[in-house]
Amino acid sequence: MTLVDTHCHIHESTYPLDRESVYARARAADITMICVGTSQASSLAAVEFAAVHDGVYASIGVHPHEAKDGWEEVINLAKTAAGSKLVAIGEIGLDYFYTHSPRDVQIAAFEAQIDLAMKHNLPIIFHVRDAFEDFWPIFDNFPGIRGVLHSFTDTQATLDQALKRGLYLGVNGISTFTKDPAQREMFAAIPLERMLLETDAPFLTPTPLRGTINEPMYVEYVAGYHAIARGLSVSEIAAATTANANTLFALS
Repeated sequence: MTLVDTHCHIHESTYPLDRESVYARARAADITMICVGTSQASSLAAVEFAAVHDGVYASIGVHPHEAKDGWEEVINLAKTAAGSKLVAIGEIGLDYFYTHSPRDVQIAAFEAQIDLAMKHNLPIIFHVRDAFEDFWPIFDNFPGIRGVLHSFTDTQATLDQALKRGLYLGVNGISTFTKDPAQREMFAAIPLERMLLETDAPFLTPTPLRGTINEPMYVEYVAGYHAIARGLSVSEIAAATTANANTLFALS
């Protein structure tokens, strides 16, 4: 049974577990991983980690928190990494819950990196928090872009807007432990053909392992939760979400 963890950070130098052991456990469980950059240095690390590990792909981008530190090197990196195991631009977007970078700087970085994705015909891993009022107009200014709303936990209304635009929704450990009834209903309403699984490791460890450091092999618990919630087998969840990941990211 193959699963894809479409969003993890095990390539980061700050990842708190031994990366090679984490990688080996994931591969033994038949997990494919996408290592996602959040800064210029993190993006380079993702490309380098993917290059020497089977079953690992890279996404490069500057997170809105880091936008104030620049994004030009990510654009340069894309020129050298394109055609390798680079499968996406991200995680990029807007985050108004925190203002580690000013909003105008976030928007400038976001738009520049959307341009980068379009130039290289790559999907985008979007990070959006408390900012959909600005996100949708920007998204709509770039016809033809495609991608996933990472760590999606928003409302049914926002889900409807995402589905209308053909986006995928990334679900992770939050979906296994939220106590919000409306949020649970929203997760149940995500069409299986639009769902991607992720861990966001080392963060957001799913039930029943809350309190431990997250790693890609724990994507199995996310799959298991949604199998029970939907009355499906884990194999059915795995087959559908893996097919979705292969479609969006052109994994090989």
